[in-house]
Amino acid sequence: MSKLKSKLKTILFIDTLALGTMYAINNAISSSALLKNILKPKSGKYYNWKMGKVFYKTIGSGSPLLLIHDLDTFSSGYEWNLTVESLKRDHTLYIIDLLGCGRSEKPGITYTNYLYVQLLTDFINDVVGTKTDIAVTGLSSSFVAMAAFCNPGLIGKITMINPPSLTRLDQIPDDKSKIIRTIMNIPIIGTTIYHIKASRQNIEYVMTEKYIYNPFHTQQKHVDAYYEAAHYGHGGGKYLMASLDGFYLNINIRRALSKLENEITIVYGEKLDNEKEIAHSYRKINERISTVGIVGTKMLPQLEKAEEVAGIL
Repeated sequence: MSKLKSKLKTILFIDTLALGTMYAINNAISSSALLKNILKPKSGKYYNWKMGKVFYKTIGSGSPLLLIHDLDTFSSGYEWNLTVESLKRDHTLYIIDLLGCGRSEKPGITYTNYLYVQLLTDFINDVVGTKTDIAVTGLSSSFVAMAAFCNPGLIGKITMINPPSLTRLDQIPDDKSKIIRTIMNIPIIGTTIYHIKASRQNIEYVMTEKYIYNPFHTQQKHVDAYYEAAHYGHGGGKYLMASLDGFYLNINIRRALSKLENEITIVYGEKLDNEKEIAHSYRKINERISTVGIVGTKMLPQLEKAEEVAGIL
């Protein structure tokens, strides 16, 4: 019995030491990722939304234009930085970090499409204060479409940059999703997994293989900014990651899309696989949608051909 107790104490000590080491490493990663201060949180304001503080910046003067980034754990309003100088001449720009992203709070909740529909609706009503045009990238296009459908008159022109396929949005949570969410919610272990997936090497890989077509356009500053965005909130991005990996943010937008009377333009990166076909699948549902391809770009043409994107907006 004494030997068994001794073994159990040893195992407990090793486990505690391992968890303590992971905790220290997690804190070190979160702190070191912010040292360059590229995103400069003091450059903007915070909207005190009911689910957490949401970072945004207001720049320029003229008709309102809300810029919404792609929805990923390392995304932020930074993706619009190169378009600001052109757009601010004619627009009051509202550049937002969505809840769970960048400089905004990252609460430990399940993130859903309707959560962001409500955030967008409240932000326009409380901060913008009037009907606004929107430019939006990737998965975030789905909740913009739903917000426009649920709130006619709230949103004007919509420009979607590389929206997701309609079949991808059909995927729904399953038993695997619940397992993913449970694991990611474990305080130290889930945070460690998150930091591995949100490592600088993985972010650089995504930037060079999916986001940017021309490798010479993949500036180190871009990688640093995305890495920094992923690590605000001491690993809080893991909750959004679990929701994304578990399909909790997907929703069928076909009916909403078919009913929209907004002016809608879909901009797609010509070098992104299947995105031209995706754009045309949206147009089949709503013939009022126009499509524009940007040559020599992938997921983020606003970081490769900013002037061309700004001209479309």
